[in-house]
Amino acid sequence: MDDEVHPTEVPGLVRRAREGDASAWEALYRRAYPRLLAYARRRLPGGEEAQDAVSETMVRAVKGIHRFRSEGAGFDAWLYGILRHVVLDAQGGQRRESGDPVPEVVDRAPLPLDGMLHQEEAGALRAAFGRLRSGDQELLELRVVAGLPAEDAAKVLGRRAGAVRMAQSRALARLRSLLDEETAGAD
Repeated sequence: MDDEVHPTEVPGLVRRAREGDASAWEALYRRAYPRLLAYARRRLPGGEEAQDAVSETMVRAVKGIHRFRSEGAGFDAWLYGILRHVVLDAQGGQRRESGDPVPEVVDRAPLPLDGMLHQEEAGALRAAFGRLRSGDQELLELRVVAGLPAEDAAKVLGRRAGAVRMAQSRALARLRSLLDEETAGAD
């Protein structure tokens, strides 16, 4: 099966998945997995935990597909909403086990943009991104890295789309300012 699924094909795949079509689930999984995994890796301490979180997300999605409604947010936002809850559950379990607070972002793995930037610029961007507040990081991960529309990110975050757009604009301004500080410090 071709891994490339055009966004216009998603509603049909969801309908087929709802009817129990395993190949539709496979296509939806292959389409969403890389972006879901990137999000989970930024929120959990290890690659294995991130993979487990994405697997748990898909298990919950399969079990709860009857609750998905195509009005409003899209299928991707629904998956990110599930993943966000799985990650929060995992972070809560980590806090209980260790007694220590678990930071919102624990993995400093390269961002998807790193391939397009020079090593120095990528390092400065990672450092600046790491200095953002966790809420700004999550918002930018959903909107920029995962590519969710504002309406879908709003559903995931429990906010209005206009508030998400405004918060994104402010987060990007803060990121630019922090990036300027990082690059000025390198000179």
